[in-house]
Amino acid sequence: MTFHAHTHNHDPHHHAQNTKILSLSLAIIAGFMLVEALAGWLSGSLALLSDAGHMFSDAASLALALLAFKWAEKTANSQKSFGYQRVEILAAALNGLTLVVMAGWIVLEAIIRVFRPVAVASTAMLVVAVLGLLVNIGVAWLMLRGERDNLNMHGAFLHVLGDLLGSVAAVIAGILIKAFGWNWADLLASVMVALLIGKSGWGVLGSSLHILMEGTPAGTDLLKISEDIQKINGVLGVHDLHAWTITSKKHALSCHVVVASNWTVAQAAALADEVQQAVQAHGIGHVTVQTEPASSEQPSHSHAMCNSFADGSLAQHSQTAHEQDEHGVSEHHHEHPH
Repeated sequence: MTFHAHTHNHDPHHHAQNTKILSLSLAIIAGFMLVEALAGWLSGSLALLSDAGHMFSDAASLALALLAFKWAEKTANSQKSFGYQRVEILAAALNGLTLVVMAGWIVLEAIIRVFRPVAVASTAMLVVAVLGLLVNIGVAWLMLRGERDNLNMHGAFLHVLGDLLGSVAAVIAGILIKAFGWNWADLLASVMVALLIGKSGWGVLGSSLHILMEGTPAGTDLLKISEDIQKINGVLGVHDLHAWTITSKKHALSCHVVVASNWTVAQAAALADEVQQAVQAHGIGHVTVQTEPASSEQPSHSHAMCNSFADGSLAQHSQTAHEQDEHGVSEHHHEHPH
């Protein structure tokens, strides 16, 4: 018998706010991107060009994030039972990948310029860099008003933060070039920002891929959840315990719970409800519990718990003590694809 429960943690207010913030940020960044790209080309500054290139990736990432939120609003259907919420994770993964690629391009261009120096117009570079810094501060402030723990918003914010750091580096480089004629400061600033961008992008990409691979949600302890389930009166064992993330802040779990073979449907349903409440206390809102009767045909063993990762999943068995004059209760591990 399978029982299912989930809590609704959708917040229409936050969703609408995220969409509004992304739309406004996209308009501001796309507009200034053109200004910075032109200024970088005319001044010969790699720091400005790299920042403009990063702004282009920002604009693309914000557009993807905005599209992801729109797609996530679509209702579930028979073909996509969880709806389109994973689109947000796909967008976050793509954002992270573009950050890594952009960082690689900046480093490569800096290496090329070491051997082929380019004169930099420091005054124009400094003016545009200061304007870019102000624009990025404004956009970052807007982004902070959205959901901070939404992975898609987090990825978009990191893009903007990378731009802000790029503008700071460009301002410092512009001052050094204007004051001392140190053209190498432009290259150094570009590489430093590229390393920061690459690190941030790699983190977002890793988190997104973990979710897409249906890894256990961060901070979720399956062993502790299993222990809490087995403390419930009537639970003889639990196995095929799986937890994964559907989208940001929305986690799911499924498990098989072994009960006495003579239990009624009503008793199993009541127990499943207790299990669901115990799991939801761990921050997992979407819970599916399948109860199954214990087999009296298998020999029983002393109380034990064993973990098996033979099929790549966590299977946990708990068995009651053997009494010679009573039926033994044992739990079976059913291997099946999840």
